[in-house]
Amino acid sequence: MKAALRQRALELGFDDCRVTRAAAPESAGKFADWLASGFHGEMAWLERNAAKRMDPQKVLPGAKSLLILAASYDSPPSASELPANRRGVVARYARFGDYHEVLGERLKSLTSFLDQLGGPGTRSLWYVDTGPLLERDLAQRAGLGFVGKHTNLISRRLGNWIFLAEIITTLELEPDAPEKNHCGSCTRCLTACPTHAITAPFQLDARRCISYLTIELKGAIPVELRPAIGNRIYGCDDCLAACPWNRFAREGSLMKAHAREDLRTPDLIELLRLDEAGFKSRFAGSPIRRTKRRGLLRNVCVALGNSGDPGALPDLERATCDSEPLVAEHARWAIERIRHLQNQSAD
Repeated sequence: MKAALRQRALELGFDDCRVTRAAAPESAGKFADWLASGFHGEMAWLERNAAKRMDPQKVLPGAKSLLILAASYDSPPSASELPANRRGVVARYARFGDYHEVLGERLKSLTSFLDQLGGPGTRSLWYVDTGPLLERDLAQRAGLGFVGKHTNLISRRLGNWIFLAEIITTLELEPDAPEKNHCGSCTRCLTACPTHAITAPFQLDARRCISYLTIELKGAIPVELRPAIGNRIYGCDDCLAACPWNRFAREGSLMKAHAREDLRTPDLIELLRLDEAGFKSRFAGSPIRRTKRRGLLRNVCVALGNSGDPGALPDLERATCDSEPLVAEHARWAIERIRHLQNQSAD
């Protein structure tokens, strides 16, 4: 039965499928400590459903097993004709159609297949980055990969560029052997972080993480952290990209068909000119829509400020009158930043 499920998962386009028991991960206590330290910032939902995250039985009473699935989103690099100071950087995972939908469609099919195998009375739930599960810890216990010093999952077969998904079920399946940590003495991810958000091995202060600042944070980005954001407008890959295990990464077939070439190196000025309708049209079916227009343009203003490009000043001046105060404030900062960088270069 387990072999049949794995084969079906691979047929559906997943790159790996492993099994673990539906019991609390051994690291649940560390998650509670992380929350108590306030490292989760404004991500209040992590605290609200903490009890469920730390015990799969609270997610699905009577659950016996968890299927942990991986889908690679590695993609080959591409050249851009835009000058460097006009290009924005989007995290690699967001350069596709919304992975929630892409993976969710396959998971629904796999869950139906699982329930048929299990027979009457089998109950199962599937999640794509949406369920209250400590998925990285469970994935390590399932043998799919290991949690690295940057707190993300690393697969020895696929590197860092992987989406995770889960099916929790009342069907009992033989668990796979857990994976051991293989970071060794390497600290490349810690030194790669532009904002020093990885405060120690295996410890992330999300409040300093560029992914948090550009996606999860809904208000103003702390002024002292804005220069370190560079031209990143949605997420950050620096700690992932630094990992030497990426030498084993390979392009996944499932996500390849959903690549969005327009999101590889978007034009910052073009994005700053988007109105609400233009934003919704441009990012339809993209995870970037979750930032809403005000969040994305906030990030774009920071990126343009860090570019030091005086050619961006006219558009930034217009943005200081934006109907969204969040955008207007960051546009004013960007103008001051460009002028400051110009004065520095003149000296």
